[in-house]
Amino acid sequence: MLFSLTFNYPLGFLLFCVLTGIIYAAILYYGDQKFKESPTWLIYLLAGLRFIAVSAIAFLLLAPLVTSSSKTTEKPIILLAQDNSESIRNTKDSTFYTNDYLKQLNELIDKLGDKYEVRTYSFGDKVNNQSTFKFNEKQTDISSLFEELENRYSGRNIGAIILASDGLYNKGYNPEYTSFSFKAPVYTIALGDTTIKRDLLIANIVHNRFAYLGNKFPVQIIVNARQLKGSSTHLSVNKKEEVLYTRNIDITNNNFNTSITLLLDAKETGIQRYHIQLSSVPGESTNTNNEQDFFIDVRDAREKIALVANAPHPDIAAIKDAIESNQNYEVETFLADNFNQPLKKYSLVILHQVSTTNKIITTIKNAEIPVWFIGLPPPGLPMGVSISALGNKTNDVEAAFLPSFPLFTISKELRDFMRNMPSVQCPFGTYKTGASANVLLYQKIGVVETQNPLFTFNPNGEEKTGLFIGDGLWKWRLRDYAEHASHNLFNELVTKSVQYLSTKADKSFFRILHKNDFYENETIEFDAEVYNASYELINGPDVELTISNNADKKFPFTFSKTSNAYHLNAGMLPAGQYKFEAKVKVGDKQYRQQGEFSISPLQVEAINTIADHHLLFNLAKKHGGKMVYPNELDKLTTLLQQREDIKTVVYTEKKLNDLINLKKLFFILLAFLSFEWFIRKQLGAY
Repeated sequence: MLFSLTFNYPLGFLLFCVLTGIIYAAILYYGDQKFKESPTWLIYLLAGLRFIAVSAIAFLLLAPLVTSSSKTTEKPIILLAQDNSESIRNTKDSTFYTNDYLKQLNELIDKLGDKYEVRTYSFGDKVNNQSTFKFNEKQTDISSLFEELENRYSGRNIGAIILASDGLYNKGYNPEYTSFSFKAPVYTIALGDTTIKRDLLIANIVHNRFAYLGNKFPVQIIVNARQLKGSSTHLSVNKKEEVLYTRNIDITNNNFNTSITLLLDAKETGIQRYHIQLSSVPGESTNTNNEQDFFIDVRDAREKIALVANAPHPDIAAIKDAIESNQNYEVETFLADNFNQPLKKYSLVILHQVSTTNKIITTIKNAEIPVWFIGLPPPGLPMGVSISALGNKTNDVEAAFLPSFPLFTISKELRDFMRNMPSVQCPFGTYKTGASANVLLYQKIGVVETQNPLFTFNPNGEEKTGLFIGDGLWKWRLRDYAEHASHNLFNELVTKSVQYLSTKADKSFFRILHKNDFYENETIEFDAEVYNASYELINGPDVELTISNNADKKFPFTFSKTSNAYHLNAGMLPAGQYKFEAKVKVGDKQYRQQGEFSISPLQVEAINTIADHHLLFNLAKKHGGKMVYPNELDKLTTLLQQREDIKTVVYTEKKLNDLINLKKLFFILLAFLSFEWFIRKQLGAY
């Protein structure tokens, strides 16, 4: 390490420091009678110590800077990344890769370690810094590997990247499009087998995430077969011990693909597990991809909506069809004079042109249920708008959208369509809009946008209300189809309105938030919220959760506390169906929440087992490296040693510090002054 001194004052100041030390020492020792009998050399020694200490202190007060420089050497870093996914061992050479290949790889690492700094990683569905490989990860993401290396080693002396893989990726993006800041070559080790094997597999299962009890739901099964022309297989769909569907499939060519769509009955509520299996064909390379499970969340019922009309009207069919385009809702229609249903079973009541004197108005007032009124608003319902109509006069009005509407979002396509929607009829009169009302659409008469509301919402706790004042919604539906050959935009307007009005606030004091379905390589996580009597978030009491599987084996957990809530990471569990029960005690009250979730097996590594060496070749070529095979690992050492751009780098680091901050200097001056003081005391000077 080298040092240099930087002085920011003229050199004459150094003379001032020296003179200060001389004067100070002379005052103390020149002509002092106490030292007459002391040896001359001792007097000069003590005066010299005082001179050095005072001069040095004066010099330090001028704030000189000391520059230190040091050199460090860094060997080239070789980043070796091994594919740790299941596809590596899903080959006929699986024994080679789990034994001989790993031994050869470790020998390569040892050889490279003599000259380079070797860092080893494994990658699959995530990147790990490790040198032991089990080939058991469920997905392969090569792009995230390069991103991770970029984040960790940007600016470092990277000699080369060695990527050992079969080139198959099923997560992330194409690694050929990856770029990184360090100019390092990429060498690839081509693993796996490029031979097209005899294989039968379930390539994909397409299905809804949930269905409703008593309904049928579609399932699409895609079956592939390679090099199996002339063979046949038997497809079966089972639920527990019950066989739901069977079919024989004849394989007509060596690159066979077929899609089978069937309808299954939703007979039980909760998460239901279904098993699809293909009978094996002689000569298959593997049977692991011949079967798969999938899960459907069967719900008890759709949300019911009552659509009550004063008389038959084309608006009724338009609204009903729009709402039922969303499978979460079921609409029941009634005439107002004949309506006698209990309102508790409905999430929302839509009243169309119902007379303000009809008894249903009084019923709704007492039921405290959300309502959407179409027509003149009845007195007594909290609509947020009052209208003093002048007789039976009406205006033809168009819709003008209010961009600042806060309650829900509307797509740009719908906003654009609103400019072209045909006119509807609205009562002519005086309009008054309350402060609590949120206006979605204003009335536009000709080219004039008025402040009279056309479509409003009034948030009023659980009694949310909506009001559409016009007559002729059916025209908007027809115009949507005429312009777009679909009813999607009209359906969006109606379903989002219904969703806002029918959604009830969760006022429970204990909530568990979680996903309903996981993959087997995902961690199972829950969040919890606990509220006190004032409905404030608290996290004082402990929240416990017990997970149980189909065999009724229980796994107890306790939530961790966050700032004002709770979180639980239950780790990973095997594929299957699970139930849970959570409980917490707040004061003398015990709260419980129950639920269920499913964990689906992830078999993407078994779908494609034909190695993609073309991708590995292109990747190495793009980044200035080469592709080698497992029997050429020794060649890698030679290739790296032949490169002139892989070399040790010397870094020079310079630091600038105040000289006064050096601790060693402080202790030296302290020693000088202490020694001088001690001798003077012995001589009787103090």
